[in-house]
Amino acid sequence: MKYNFDLVPNRRNTNCFKWDLFPADRLPLWVADMDFEVCPKIIEAIQKRLTHPVFGYAMESPEFKQVFCERMEKRYGWKVNPDEIILIPGIVSGFNFAVRAFSGNDNSVIYQTPAYPPFIEAPGNFNIEGIANNLYYDENEKIWKIDFDRFEEQIKDNTSLFILCSPHNPVGRVFTREELTRLGEICLKHGVKICSDEIHCEILYKGAKHTPIASISKELSDNTITFMAPSKTFNIPGLACSVAVVQNPELRNQFKKSLQGLGSFVSILSMEAGLAAYRDCDDWLNELLSYLEGNRDFAQEYIHQHMPSVKQNKIDATFLMWLDCAALPIEGSPSEFFAQNAHVQLNDGKTFGVGFEKFVRLNFGTNRATLEMALENMKKALDAKE
Repeated sequence: MKYNFDLVPNRRNTNCFKWDLFPADRLPLWVADMDFEVCPKIIEAIQKRLTHPVFGYAMESPEFKQVFCERMEKRYGWKVNPDEIILIPGIVSGFNFAVRAFSGNDNSVIYQTPAYPPFIEAPGNFNIEGIANNLYYDENEKIWKIDFDRFEEQIKDNTSLFILCSPHNPVGRVFTREELTRLGEICLKHGVKICSDEIHCEILYKGAKHTPIASISKELSDNTITFMAPSKTFNIPGLACSVAVVQNPELRNQFKKSLQGLGSFVSILSMEAGLAAYRDCDDWLNELLSYLEGNRDFAQEYIHQHMPSVKQNKIDATFLMWLDCAALPIEGSPSEFFAQNAHVQLNDGKTFGVGFEKFVRLNFGTNRATLEMALENMKKALDAKE
């Protein structure tokens, strides 16, 4: 391989949210931030821009938008025009802006649980009712699925927005075109706009194919705000450069108004990094995906062999594992147990919705040695309970 993903720089004492938030004796496999060095082309692009001594207000980069449009057509057959793109500082900001733009105090917003915690928080940020639609686990296929009848039943007359996560964090599902079409048709039937977080759309493993929900039909593109970013894919989340695709001019104008005074521009260096990532770093991405797939397979096999009471699901996307720890011989929070007894920091399932208190989310976006050490620590902690 051209790039060495076994090499991980020391991130401690760098004001790093992932490594410095918790005690130094813990291995952090929690927040969705990978530990790998970024593609050198991204660093080169930033360094080149740094040779200019002025960092004034920046216009949205036409080249970035054009490269993004070309990428959408090449990867998904989705035709996006540069004028349909709005650059935003982040996707969490983006779907909060969407809630602000398309919902009022008398509305409700629906999302699917287990849910990325900011989805749950977003409606409450604007004193709007949130509706949790639970995915269900198919024991035979070992995947989480959508209960379409229940989804439609839970939509109220005042439901204005559906926050979709596709591919899904934390369960690693890549929804099929048929599943997305049915979700989209239900939303169209009830006048519910779709806010689609597709930030993990390029972290896909063999056999998986992502479909942007807005690419399925003109009706759905007119009813959807799509969010994507190079941040998860190319490990540059701290540079805060994301994309909102809004193909309906009326929705686009509404969304732009929600940004005024709050999220009006993306920094110069962020745009340079995002452009370099999309334009120059696909060889790095291909090797990353191979490495991550190896990590996924290693972790799943290790858990199957040494912690068989932990229930796992199939993972087709993301670098995250959603682990059901209900059968383990421990009381209370499994994330707290592993933090205290294995010195491994995981995400607590209770933050992903009601009913998931016995789950943890594990981030395998690190080098194999760190991943193996963390899993061994978890096994030893469980062995000590027996």
